[in-house]
Amino acid sequence: MLDDPRAFGAVAAANSLSDVYAMGGTPLVALNLCGFPEGALPPEVLGGIFAGAAEICREAGVVVGGGHTVRDDEVKFGLAVTGVVHPDRILRNSAARPGDLLVLTKPLGTGALAAALKKGVLTDAGPDYAALVGAMTALNRCGAFLHACGVRACTDVTGFGLAGHAAEMAVGAGVRFEIATAALPLLPDAVGLCGRGFTCGGTKSNRAYGADRVGYAPSLGEDMIGLVNDPQTSGGLLFAVPPGRCEEARATALARGALCAEVIGEVRPAPPGAPSVIFG
Repeated sequence: MLDDPRAFGAVAAANSLSDVYAMGGTPLVALNLCGFPEGALPPEVLGGIFAGAAEICREAGVVVGGGHTVRDDEVKFGLAVTGVVHPDRILRNSAARPGDLLVLTKPLGTGALAAALKKGVLTDAGPDYAALVGAMTALNRCGAFLHACGVRACTDVTGFGLAGHAAEMAVGAGVRFEIATAALPLLPDAVGLCGRGFTCGGTKSNRAYGADRVGYAPSLGEDMIGLVNDPQTSGGLLFAVPPGRCEEARATALARGALCAEVIGEVRPAPPGAPSVIFG
């Protein structure tokens, strides 16, 4: 995603920790897992990756207990994370109920901006790059506090894009998600970049995979359809909460470091034979 080693490590760490936060847990211990090409890159690159990950783990209060580094043809890095959550407070992705509101805690568009970065349209010296890195390195730690606010269901939005992860939640709960694209929080120029073709193969495969589960209003252009299928790296949390507790949950998410807490849609009963997610 990024050429800067420290930022690369930080993004990988935030992304790895997110899986625990998305289930309402608190991460405790992590192990570094790294593949590194012998002789192809200076050791300072490896050190930078580990340093960036360590910074994020310190921010999260997570102990890095060791890890494994192996020779590989290209750089690969991530964390194996162990966390805890009370069995009665686990947030699952299949428990949304009709009437719930849907909230998203990070802006969309990391895939589009990363594609623009790779092709030289986005530079690493401007505010758009800073927004991209800031989004990908922001912790989803608010997930550990959402059950207490009445949140019923949660997932993190990653490689399958908003459309794919929303469909997974809706199908699992036997409901329908109705999402307003005008309410979506966005990274700078994310829609425009998608419209100009700055996407990846995952965008097309996500759309194809969700063809029978996701519907789009006729008014939506290919740019916005591309954006909601855009694979996210270290994306935000998507959670479902009863209307009466939505403001409490949003305030808690923001107080615990969420970049945003935008209401993007609502949960409805599932009509027979209709798509599980509708983008309007």
